[in-house]
Amino acid sequence: MSKTHRTREICALAPIVPVLVVDDEALARPLAEALVAGGLPALEVTLRTPAALDAIRAMSTVPGGVVGAGTLITPEDVRAAKEAGAQFGVSPGATDALIAACEAEGLPLLPGAATASEAMQLLEKGYDMQKFFPAEASGGAPALKAIGAPLPQVTFCPTGGVSPTNAKDYLCLSNVVCAGGSWVAPKDMVQSGDWAGIEALARAASGLTD
Repeated sequence: MSKTHRTREICALAPIVPVLVVDDEALARPLAEALVAGGLPALEVTLRTPAALDAIRAMSTVPGGVVGAGTLITPEDVRAAKEAGAQFGVSPGATDALIAACEAEGLPLLPGAATASEAMQLLEKGYDMQKFFPAEASGGAPALKAIGAPLPQVTFCPTGGVSPTNAKDYLCLSNVVCAGGSWVAPKDMVQSGDWAGIEALARAASGLTD
């Protein structure tokens, strides 16, 4: 039985899931509002900054947004993310302890895989929606297409090196539901509060599959 039904629903909301590094909690809500207004409701906040959990709390109150926590590594990360209001989790890989923690907390998980063996191990555990990471360093769209041939039951969200110039190469693959990208929220635009500019980038990204 698939354990990633809800994860796939979230991934299918838009072609791009913004991967966000938030340094200032005060910027979190307007950033989320701009991205959601631009048509990108699923947001991944990476737990790489001291402000990350507070950012998730702030973003989780934005109407229409579905906020997740990225870079989940430990069971402690999972519990903290869930407590902060995260509705899904993303990891660069997967461990038994991480999977068990997500299942115990009821947090839908997008676990990472970079090889056919990793994808098969996750599929064996019921995870048929996976993150392909690091996408470009692992061979890009051609590699993901090749992995998909013998594993048609697994779908992916490629992340890592995905950009406006190569996103369509991934999104046109039959085993890709969406892609993760950071270009829709450039650090300088976030820090300067250019929410209209970020909304415009989000709108362009939301139309990549048109």
